[in-house]
Amino acid sequence: MSPTYSRELKKLQHFNYDESANEKFRTTSRIFMAHPSNHRVRNGGFLRFLSILVGLILVVYVWRPSPSSSGRSHKPKKKFKALVSCPECSCDCPQSDSFTLPSGIFNVSSSGCTSEDPEMNEELKKDTITLLSEEISLQQNVTRDILDHALELTMDAKQMASFHRREAQKCYVRVDTCETARERAEAALLKESKLTLLWEERARNFGWRD
Repeated sequence: MSPTYSRELKKLQHFNYDESANEKFRTTSRIFMAHPSNHRVRNGGFLRFLSILVGLILVVYVWRPSPSSSGRSHKPKKKFKALVSCPECSCDCPQSDSFTLPSGIFNVSSSGCTSEDPEMNEELKKDTITLLSEEISLQQNVTRDILDHALELTMDAKQMASFHRREAQKCYVRVDTCETARERAEAALLKESKLTLLWEERARNFGWRD
């Protein structure tokens, strides 16, 4: 076989291969163009599924508790437990040391663990009636203080009023005295005027001239 013939044969095979590839591409294009809605539906469903998945991931990321917040949230519980929990009493106290409120309203018995604190025992022995009595007595003391202060102010006002009343009476007496003195002075002046006229008349009778 000559080289020229072999080259021509290879060109012919390559041309046939290109023709078959082009034919397959055209067939695939026809199929895709004939059913475009199926591809769109599949693409739309995939995009919807992808958006839902992304939304769920965001929700879980936003609402999940962070380690710092979870650590902070557990700390108050520990503190609360530490405040509420009380160490066990190691004392061995007889039953006779416990006491009960005598009022009958509350029946609270205290163990010997609080017997070492007299203030606590005194507060526990108080019942509602005692507390109300103390509150009433306190209110009475406050009211009494207010009344005493008001009485003091009233007494001061009365003293000032009596003082001004006495001063006014003194003024009235002095005015009366002045008025009496004025009347006496007028009477004396009138008497002196009459005597002056009498002596003037006698002097003229004896030849006195101005």
